[in-house]
Amino acid sequence: MAKRPPAGYRATPGLRIPATYTITRKGGRFDLHDPYHLAVRITWLQFVLLFVAVNLLMNLIFAGLYMAVPGSIANAQPGSFADAFFFSFETLATVGYGAMSPATLYAHIVATVEIMCGMGFTAIMTGITFVRFARPKAKVAYAEKAIVTLHEGKPTMMIRIGNDRVGLISDASARLSVLLLRRSAEGQSFRMTHVLTLRSDRLPVFALTWTIMHIIDETSPLHGISPDWLTAHNPVFFLTFEGRDPALAAQVHDVHQYGAADIAFSHRYVDVVATDAQGRILADLTRISHIEPE
Repeated sequence: MAKRPPAGYRATPGLRIPATYTITRKGGRFDLHDPYHLAVRITWLQFVLLFVAVNLLMNLIFAGLYMAVPGSIANAQPGSFADAFFFSFETLATVGYGAMSPATLYAHIVATVEIMCGMGFTAIMTGITFVRFARPKAKVAYAEKAIVTLHEGKPTMMIRIGNDRVGLISDASARLSVLLLRRSAEGQSFRMTHVLTLRSDRLPVFALTWTIMHIIDETSPLHGISPDWLTAHNPVFFLTFEGRDPALAAQVHDVHQYGAADIAFSHRYVDVVATDAQGRILADLTRISHIEPE
């Protein structure tokens, strides 16, 4: 016999609430006043493109300086910007093939400055590249949807995550918080952050998958959650993960965000863990976001 949902719990199967706002910062995604943080946070493709763009820009500037005084480069074709550009590239990289060389005091001064810039640029890019490679990453797979459903007769919010590493993560912990839009008695809107109590917020060993649960009872900030409630409060959920990777001997961290459009009611996660013919426990993380109506 099916259990009746508790009072205050309303569910609409398959309903998706459009997000009414997202968290952004005025003035752009990145802070250009902190170039180190920018270089570490961007993707690898953006990092490579940034490296190429800065390198080309520096060489274009120095090539223009050589061209500003004719005869600065020995054995270069008169008026050839290509020769000046490639000479600049070789000088910036401290290669110096010897076919072209500075021919005047002015050219020697420009070449000296360029060599110093090239050595500094190489050192900086080498250090940032090492940091990007050496930075430990959690590699956690998150379900695309958080679900609100009945679990053991109680309305519960669930978020499933998976260990996307080959090895184990030890002493894993999770914290789920929600940013809610409130309105004061004076009619002013403000946002409050609430830390949600989890049924279990720690795992000694995170091997395959972990379904994080928050029971929505009378003490929960989500009490009475429904599609209308989502529209009124515009919640943004933040799931913070932390654990220790034994292979790296380092702590790994990650944060994932869910908005109102990422909440599914009266659904459940499709099972992704199975046992093969040899008795090994396997998890298909390609199905971690799969849900089905109850």
